[in-house]
This record gives sequence, C-alpha cells and structure tokens, in this order.
Amino acid sequence: MLCAKDTILWGIDLITISNTHSLHYIYTALSRDLGLPGIHKFTAMGMLDNRMIDYFDSENKEKVPKQTWMKDRLDPEYWVKGTQSRQSKQQWFEVNINILKDRMRQNGTDLHVLQWMHGCEGEVQPDGNMMFYRGMDRYSYDGTDFLSFDDTHSVWVTPVKAAEETKRKWDDVPVLKDYTKGYLENECMQWLNKFWSYGMTQLKTPPLGSA
Repeated sequence: MLCAKDTILWGIDLITISNTHSLHYIYTALSRDLGLPGIHKFTAMGMLDNRMIDYFDSENKEKVPKQTWMKDRLDPEYWVKGTQSRQSKQQWFEVNINILKDRMRQNGTDLHVLQWMHGCEGEVQPDGNMMFYRGMDRYSYDGTDFLSFDDTHSVWVTPVKAAEETKRKWDDVPVLKDYTKGYLENECMQWLNKFWSYGMTQLKTPPLGSA
C-alpha cells in the first residue's frame, strides 16, 4: 500500500564520504487530493543523515518532531514558527502547481506532483564542527528535474523548456539568488551543526533497515 513517503520521487544520495553529514528538507504537493489513507495533498519533512527529524502534512497542519532529541532540545516557539512556515509553503505550492498545469495546458483531472528539496552537506573538521561541503536546491515536476540552483555560479538551471520562464524571472532577482546561496552555505550549516550535536549519539547508529 502507498504511504506518504512513496510520493518522494527522487533517489537521494545524501552521504558521499564517511565524514560528511546532511540536512535536507523535502516538500511534496499533489494537484488533487486522492482520498487515500496516508496520502496527503501536501507533505513536508526534515531529514538529517537519512533520518526523518520533523514532519508536516495538509491534514494535521502542524510541524511535529520525529526524534525524541528534537522534541527535548527545541523550545515550543521553534515548532510554532515552523508550523507557520510550513503552512505558508503549502499555500505557495498550491498556487504554483496550478500555474504549471496552466502553462503546460494540463487538465484538472490528472494527478501531478511538484516537489522541492533543499539543504546542505557538511564535512567534519578536526575541531568537531562541520564546514560547508555542498548545497542543493532543486525542484521536480511529475518526477522529472525541473529547476535547480547552481550554487557555484549563483544561477538557476533547467533541462526543460517549461521551466525557462521561471528561470529567467528568478535569475533577474539578485536578492533571491543571494538568499538561496546564503541559506545553503550559512543558515543551513548552522542548523546542521546544531542538530548533529543534539542527536550525535543516536545518529552514530545506522538507521533501521539500512544495509
């Protein structure tokens, strides 16, 4: 049976070398509600080294911790603000999946899926802190790469014609590119270091089901 995680279309290679760690957020929006148990029109989750650390969906409408140490170490205000952010992103996805359907002249009865994943990987230094290794900010539509951010050159890239209009608009907004680069290289890394320090003991144990 399908579950919420089955709507994730990317195969994600998060850990590339033994002394790197990763923090990624994955958002999945469906063009319509399927009415199936466990399948939500919108879901969002945080992933730290392949472990889910927080979760939100369009039915429960609340960002919640999925690790005990997340619940214990982060104050209630973090979850309040996180819930507000996820609700805002849900609205953004609802608007933009309709824009894409109209742009591609797709009907309203077929199912379409818009996803966004962004985050960072850090390499552990001798002092125990992590330095930026690489970032990721990319979108897919119906399982196909749609738009991604080239962090090295601070430019949006796309392999599909349908995304060229969005690429042009986003490339013309320097503040968006500066924010995206700054988030990946700085803010994301700050959270990665913090979360890793909070969950270090548990994270040294491989996730259940891993090889």
